[in-house]
Amino acid sequence: MKQFPDNFVWGSATAAHQIEGGWNQGGRGPSIWDAFTHTPGKTNLGQTADVTCDHYNKMEEDVAMMKAMGLKAYRFSFSWSRLLPLGRGAVNEEGVAFYNRLINTLLANDITPWVTLYHWDLPLALQMEKDGLLNPEVADFFARYAEVCFERFGDRVKNWITLNEAWCSAVLGHGIGYFAPGRVSTSEPYIVAHNLLRSHGKIVDVYRRKFQAEQKGEIGITNNCDWREPKTDSAADKAAAQRSMEFFMGWFADPIYLGSYPEVMHQRVGDRMPRFSDADLALVKGSSDFCGLNHYTGMYAAEPKEGEDITIGAPAGNGGMAEDQLVELSEDPTWEKTGMNWNILPWGCRNMLNWINERYEHPPIYITENGYAASDEDDLSVAINDERRIGLVDGYLGACHQAINEDGVDLRGYFLWSLMDNFEWAMGYSMRFGIHHVDFETGKRTPKKSAGWYAGVIERNGLL
Repeated sequence: MKQFPDNFVWGSATAAHQIEGGWNQGGRGPSIWDAFTHTPGKTNLGQTADVTCDHYNKMEEDVAMMKAMGLKAYRFSFSWSRLLPLGRGAVNEEGVAFYNRLINTLLANDITPWVTLYHWDLPLALQMEKDGLLNPEVADFFARYAEVCFERFGDRVKNWITLNEAWCSAVLGHGIGYFAPGRVSTSEPYIVAHNLLRSHGKIVDVYRRKFQAEQKGEIGITNNCDWREPKTDSAADKAAAQRSMEFFMGWFADPIYLGSYPEVMHQRVGDRMPRFSDADLALVKGSSDFCGLNHYTGMYAAEPKEGEDITIGAPAGNGGMAEDQLVELSEDPTWEKTGMNWNILPWGCRNMLNWINERYEHPPIYITENGYAASDEDDLSVAINDERRIGLVDGYLGACHQAINEDGVDLRGYFLWSLMDNFEWAMGYSMRFGIHHVDFETGKRTPKKSAGWYAGVIERNGLL
């Protein structure tokens, strides 16, 4: 048996916009994702998250489902506009009451809450009135929102994640327009990323100054990154792979751990690349008690041949703005893929963990998302026999075990994405990540084989 360390955190994860529904219930204000999904042509078949899993009305049932499989921790996000409908100003007490019920129900069932403050669903009023994430002032709105959360919930919530995947907000939301708010630009991603890092720094500063000593919690950020394996042993391909990693993970982690953006980004992005003021940097550097990592896949990286246009057919954003990064990405045709067309590479997960461990001097790490998407699980009889999902998670957890025991990586937890099938952003309901099947017509939840398998992993604290 591959045993994991004592106190290893075994969890599953969701996000508010993807599961809650109740989009206009209980005083909730609209978010940028509500506006985006209600715009024709923006999502698969025009699908929205108005109802999705209806977790807002089925919360107790969902916590019972977690309890039944022995889940130890649950990562979820608050809907900012459910708590502050305009993003600032008056607090919506009905929203507070909902999250209080959720937190209390989790604790009553011995499940530790892990709360993400921002999982992409910016209140629409801040976008319309204040230019959203492009406005430097947004950092102050984030700080005030976070303070409300710490005041209302911090007596019971001891694990906080400030932002989920700021890369996606920057590149997908403001670079290629695939995500809300649907903007296309070669300069906005860098401004948005900068304002999000400043926001993270201010949130953490509020927590550490006003709440952490008394509440005794931890706070960090979750970044997403795919692995980049050099295509050959050439120095040029190794440099290209490293450049790709710095444009992806380094963009958001270097300022926190090393105190600056990667130098290669300043060189290639030029005056579009913002610089931190001394005051901002003082808040950003050292501002994460742990390193949250969302990791699913990887590709080969190579130095492009002279005159080659690597932006044609490039994967979304190419791990950073493609024309700035200039890295050719490719894959081995023999690699197995998920329904999202993502390569299944457990060894890439191990390499990713080691890259973080070495570059940032051995930080505590939590994998806050990892999982398998299927496009063929609408049929319940097919869905429940999800052996391929089990195979992926088993492989990635095996790689995590190696990273801990053979490489000395301080990996402290793993959150399987996702607790249940849900709204997969612009892809609507065409992809299912859940270990519980959801019939979106009736709302019925059914455990898949993976739920039982993962329950066994949790119970044993290890892999067979």
